[in-house]
Amino acid sequence: MSSGVESTLRGPNAYGLARKVLEDMERRQIWPTALNYELWLHFMANPDGDLAQEIERLLQAGETITEGLSEQLAAAYLPKARLNEQIRDAGDQLNKELAAVAQAIKQAQRSSEQYGQTLAGAGRTLAEDAEPAVLKRLIDTLTTATKRVQRENKALEKRLDESTAEVGRLREHLEQVRRDATTDALTNLANRKAFDDELGRACAEATDKSEPLTLAVIDIDHFKRFNDTWGHQTGDQVIRYVSSVIGRMAPPPRFAARYGGEEFAMIFPGERVAEVFHTLEEIRLEVSSRTLKRRSTNEDLGTITVSAGLAQFKFGERMEALIERADEALYTSKRGGRNMVTTAGEPAAAAA
Repeated sequence: MSSGVESTLRGPNAYGLARKVLEDMERRQIWPTALNYELWLHFMANPDGDLAQEIERLLQAGETITEGLSEQLAAAYLPKARLNEQIRDAGDQLNKELAAVAQAIKQAQRSSEQYGQTLAGAGRTLAEDAEPAVLKRLIDTLTTATKRVQRENKALEKRLDESTAEVGRLREHLEQVRRDATTDALTNLANRKAFDDELGRACAEATDKSEPLTLAVIDIDHFKRFNDTWGHQTGDQVIRYVSSVIGRMAPPPRFAARYGGEEFAMIFPGERVAEVFHTLEEIRLEVSSRTLKRRSTNEDLGTITVSAGLAQFKFGERMEALIERADEALYTSKRGGRNMVTTAGEPAAAAA
């Protein structure tokens, strides 16, 4: 979030802006969910920003702001601000924990020094005077000092245990933040950023180990027709269905991501074209084997089909070139009639 937008959201006009946001949402018939409110707040606070321009484009095109579309917008335009804020909050909490532990340790050090001084004094007293009364007072003093040190050591142990648990909780929280920042909200597959990072890593590893690597891209056929005929909520249902099939076919080390819109990508480390082609055929056949029904009305949506393209990594090849070859294979499947799988550099094979 830019400093200008942040100051607007927190400044003296924040309440006025909030009222305008709710009025605009009501006028446009935007469902007042927390996520939609957050999107609209940024939309109106920064009308020249990327998010505002994208929302304006969608509205002018007559798009309905559905739950799925809101999640896509948030994933594309809000994660950086959210991630920074959550990391900052976790970092502040971690600093507080470390400061508390440091203070407890300092107190324990002071107690140990005092106890050492008490022992030293006791030693001098024993050397100078061995009267029974003096010895009794000395024993009482040492007993009291020992008990005090024991109490403070137990308190320190308890504080360290609490801090260990809190740091563990913060670590889990930060890991969840990381997962959220790299996960597509609609499908729970990896998002585009996570895909780019993983493909770069996989290409480097394949080169270092001289192992095969294959990339596949998958696209839902005639997806625009579903949106235009049934609406975006039904379109989201179709995307979730296809992503569930793809996700089941991508156990580690395979990697599946929502590449954008109705398009998906899969990375196959250590697998050659023939193996990947077989997997994509399984995905294609399973997707088309079921007839979906519209949840709200139970109407038959017909058969869903997908087209796919795949390309095997060439050692030394740029990541962008590999994606381009897989995309071209996908387009060959589309041009060949859809509902088929094509390998880069080969003609499209007719679907069964």
